[in-house]
Amino acid sequence: MSPDAGQAWFRLGTFLVLTSLVILPFQPRDSAEFVVAVLALVAGLLMLGIVTLIVKLTNR
Repeated sequence: MSPDAGQAWFRLGTFLVLTSLVILPFQPRDSAEFVVAVLALVAGLLMLGIVTLIVKLTNR
C-alpha cells in the first residue's frame, strides 16, 4: 500500500469514528439514527484496524 493511500484510508476511518462519536450522544437510543451512528462507528474502527494491520505487516 502506498503511503498516500494508507494515509487517506486512515484519515477517512478517523473521520468516521470522530463524527459518529460526536453524533451518538444526541441520538435517542430507539431511533434509526442511533443504529446508523453505531454502524458508522464500527465501520470506522474496522477501517482503522485493517489499515493499521496492513501497515504493520508490510513494514516487517
